[in-house]
Amino acid sequence: MTMICVHCDIVSAEESIFSGLVEMVVAAGELGDLGISRGHAPLLTALKPGPVRIIKQGGEEEVIYVSGGYLEVQPNNISVLADTALRAKDLDEAAALEAQKHAQQALENQSSDFDYSRAMSQLAEAAAQLRTIQQIRKKLGK
Repeated sequence: MTMICVHCDIVSAEESIFSGLVEMVVAAGELGDLGISRGHAPLLTALKPGPVRIIKQGGEEEVIYVSGGYLEVQPNNISVLADTALRAKDLDEAAALEAQKHAQQALENQSSDFDYSRAMSQLAEAAAQLRTIQQIRKKLGK
């Protein structure tokens, strides 16, 4: 059985990450997870840092990490406008673990020039990258 597809674009401030036909896009919106396929009602929502799963035409799945941004659904197009977007295979687990450790240490050792919101943002982004890596491993059975 062939799924009806819709065009999807995923772009960051630096580059276009994906453009093509998809059966479905799954992303973490501000109010919860969203599954978008052809015929979905028009929508604009902020995205949380984390994975965006795209199921391409033919069923192949790809995971892209976004650091936040917006998801827009129009009748014939899904757009993900991300601050930063990386193909999941390009994520660096060691760097994400180091960033998480650094942010946690900053939170524990607050100084007078400490920027709490920046440290929390860095911690959330590192945790989201690690969740994305774990989801890929689970999917691949590793």
